[in-house]
Amino acid sequence: MLDIRFRRNSPVHKLLSGQRADFSIQTKSPEEKVKLLIVRDLLRLGWEINLKANRVLIKPPDSYDKQVIKNSMQIKRQESLAKNAEWIQQHIDLARQNLADGALAWGSEIAPTIEACETQEQLDIFRIFRFYWSSPYSEYVGRRIKLLVRDNALPNKPIIGIAALGSSIIHIPDRDDWIGWGKETRTENLIYTMDAYVLGALPPYNYLLGGKLISYIIASNEVRDIYRRKYRDKITNISKRVANRLACVFTTSLYGASSQYNRVKYDNKLLYIPVGQTKGYGTLHLTDETFNAMRDLLESHDIAVTNRFGDGPVWRMRVIRTAADILEFDADFLLQHSFQRKIYAVPLAHNFKEFLKGEQIRLRHCDYPLPDLVEYWKTRWLTKRKMNSSVKENVYSFRAADFSVV
Repeated sequence: MLDIRFRRNSPVHKLLSGQRADFSIQTKSPEEKVKLLIVRDLLRLGWEINLKANRVLIKPPDSYDKQVIKNSMQIKRQESLAKNAEWIQQHIDLARQNLADGALAWGSEIAPTIEACETQEQLDIFRIFRFYWSSPYSEYVGRRIKLLVRDNALPNKPIIGIAALGSSIIHIPDRDDWIGWGKETRTENLIYTMDAYVLGALPPYNYLLGGKLISYIIASNEVRDIYRRKYRDKITNISKRVANRLACVFTTSLYGASSQYNRVKYDNKLLYIPVGQTKGYGTLHLTDETFNAMRDLLESHDIAVTNRFGDGPVWRMRVIRTAADILEFDADFLLQHSFQRKIYAVPLAHNFKEFLKGEQIRLRHCDYPLPDLVEYWKTRWLTKRKMNSSVKENVYSFRAADFSVV
């Protein structure tokens, strides 16, 4: 249970008497503002509020249902859209120029080609399309590869979908247990894994199960080759190892079992293997408004929490912990009640576990050529999908000129 103390003349009792999460916050006190914002965020998630004389006791639900998570993600997404509104407006035409009208996509043979983002234009295309997702925009630190997947069968080579790989999160117990990692072997060999932190299709291809196509592409030889070329001369700072060998990719689903990753097979082999779930430790359940208020609180106390590696999750947790020390509440309890995610593994080698555990020194990679994966996707998924009249209607109704991320 989270215990947050308030001053005796605080308006908290009046604000919370109806247990409503839409109350406005008007206070000049940085401390009071942070406390009230935390309470508001948790009320929105269905936490149970118990008012005492000069404190608020807050108890989390046993679990979050899908709609609660979606509502929370929508709030964070709207914060991100508002923060980047000017940039989005300046680049929305670039997005529209890189999409296909529905009628063209329906008649396309769909021949995916993969671009690793290197130029500013490619990075801008990736960024504008990332705002389309229901989950809020966030970045990874460390190694990163951003990918555009285009349809080479159409003249303007429109975007089918996007994907991004980033350095794997250091410790995820269910993942580590599934591999058979101890702390030492994980530290040595985490460099040989990556997380797919963006993975999905854009309209009109999303109506044609383009998300599954992008999922297949992540497992391809071609993506592995892009990774190898990018990091062939890179030596890691900690383990002093070459970082260009990729044994396994991991990804997560925020809303439980994922329809996108479900039954993604090739040659009767499951490509996306469910291996457990995260512990729900993080900051995703707290709004940017609350986080920024914490930063203001720290500034009012002349405390600087540096972020020289970017504004990633580790830095955000440090800010929250520091604010919690000032306000004297349990940061660990707050952080460990975020949203749990289902974890999927995409093995890229037959002996990936033995390699990641240090038992073997050479990877025996799986052979997943892009053309073969695409043909399999067409036979297994696309053909049947195009028999659905409502799918055809959705595809045909899409016009690139009308695309919006708002």
